[in-house]
Amino acid sequence: MDRVRVAVQAADPITLAGLTSCLTSRPELVIEPTHAEADVIVFATDRVNTQVLVDLRQSAQEISVPRVLVTNELNPVDVLSVVESRVVAVLPRTAATGTRLINSVIAAANGGGMMPPDLLGELLKQIDYLHREVLTPRGLSSSGLTTREIDVLRLMADGMDTAEIAQKLCYSERTVKNVIYGVTGRLNLRNRPHAVAFAMRAGAI
Repeated sequence: MDRVRVAVQAADPITLAGLTSCLTSRPELVIEPTHAEADVIVFATDRVNTQVLVDLRQSAQEISVPRVLVTNELNPVDVLSVVESRVVAVLPRTAATGTRLINSVIAAANGGGMMPPDLLGELLKQIDYLHREVLTPRGLSSSGLTTREIDVLRLMADGMDTAEIAQKLCYSERTVKNVIYGVTGRLNLRNRPHAVAFAMRAGAI
């Protein structure tokens, strides 16, 4: 089995040493000195405040790997923000036993996640609000694509050209081209294959 490469970031050296010692007790985990080589990042902080949210967001933009957050205090209203920063597991420090920490890291490396029930419930409420009040009124899905854009990109992924897509959807060819131009421009996508790849990664098609 491939070893999971873990980078650890903490606000103080004692916490850093403790987390590192715990993680190195398992042979399937190896500590990486820098984030760039890590499969998972463990981020420990006493309290998630505005500066921590900014740091998490910037870090996620630089290195897109899953994160395990260990903290004493996380305001439920901030749970969506940390998830958007690639945090897939949240462990309260009081409950962060060695076994739970290791299981969270392994789950994160395998595409899973772990979260206390109250935070998970709050996350679901925030996602529901986002869909109901922000995306749906604008005709958007969670991927940031409209229904029309998804329809066009799905047929494009099937290998259809502009004329075939127009015939299938009963649109004019100009409409199909405008849809493609609109989505590539709005989402900074380079070309049609890039747009299809984006939609697939977002789970829209």
